[in-house]
Amino acid sequence: MRRPLIGISAYVEPADWAAWRGVRAVLVPEAYSRAVAAAGGRAVVLPPDDVDADVVAVLDGLLLAGGADVGPGRYGQPPDPRTEDRPDRDAGELTLLGAALAAELPVLGVCRGMQLLAVAYGGALHQHLPDVVGHEAHRPAPGVYGAHAVRFAPGSLAASVLPGVDQVNSYHHQAVADSGRLTVTGWAGDGVVEAVEDPALPFVLGVQWHPENESDPRPITALVRAAGRRM
Repeated sequence: MRRPLIGISAYVEPADWAAWRGVRAVLVPEAYSRAVAAAGGRAVVLPPDDVDADVVAVLDGLLLAGGADVGPGRYGQPPDPRTEDRPDRDAGELTLLGAALAAELPVLGVCRGMQLLAVAYGGALHQHLPDVVGHEAHRPAPGVYGAHAVRFAPGSLAASVLPGVDQVNSYHHQAVADSGRLTVTGWAGDGVVEAVEDPALPFVLGVQWHPENESDPRPITALVRAAGRRM
């Protein structure tokens, strides 16, 4: 039997390698594909592309990766000067996401991916979280993850995926302000939304932290298992 095919949305960023400097490249941190493979899946990297979502027909699951901010115009706000968006990612990922949800494909949103889920479901974001919570603990320094407490709603998908987990790592300066039609099922100690889900679908989960960088990336494992069940 083949492995579940998990599409991972990719970044497009200037990158350096060998003799090349500042070349625009389609990339995704290897931790995502490694976690998918460790869970028994096959990772497929998906560059931004909003022409159509026909690739969804061959996928078994979709992982919306982290990265730059979601464009504030997507949720009806003017941009904060500190917001750094990627319109090509927004357009491509929302195209994929709409088709994946219509097909009831298992979906996991990580960090930016969770925020994009909330926006797709009619929600909105805090554009600069320190202005709301009064501290930088969710992104303590450039390239440094912040560890903080987390709790989950009893009986939720998040709680079932993460039994016993009470601390996570995070790196973000934006957060979900309004989850739209999604249900909030996880919170940090300061009240920041850490997990959202759609109870009406088999597996739609968003997490604000970065499970791909943890030794036990349970949300990604759960995505692969949910993908395997529908094959």
